[in-house]
Amino acid sequence: QVQLVESGGGSVQAGGSLRLSCVYSGYTGSSACMAWFRQAPGKEREGVARINTNNNVSVVADSVKGRFTLSQDKDKSTVTLQMNSLKPEDTAMYYCAARLYGCLEFIAQAYNNWGQGTQVTVSS
Repeated sequence: QVQLVESGGGSVQAGGSLRLSCVYSGYTGSSACMAWFRQAPGKEREGVARINTNNNVSVVADSVKGRFTLSQDKDKSTVTLQMNSLKPEDTAMYYCAARLYGCLEFIAQAYNNWGQGTQVTVSS
């Protein structure tokens, strides 16, 4: 089974940066996709970024476009979310997620495995 371990969360000032890492194991899907979701208090869970681990194609949500970048290192079994120009609105619990098939949608229920989450807090 897939296991996901997240790290890199913390507290930063607005305009600062954080780098979230997700190390995965047992990921053997033929068409694998990994993504970051976030959920803030009082808001619905939303997709932030996703990457097709086979062809390295990544997509980021409009709300973070130009500020967040998702990349992978297959040799290290790691996906990294680089978050720059952070805003207070980015404050949320961030979750790494994986699905075995398909990588065209930010639909949380389609993802089969989830990490424990890491908190990101951005102060003004």
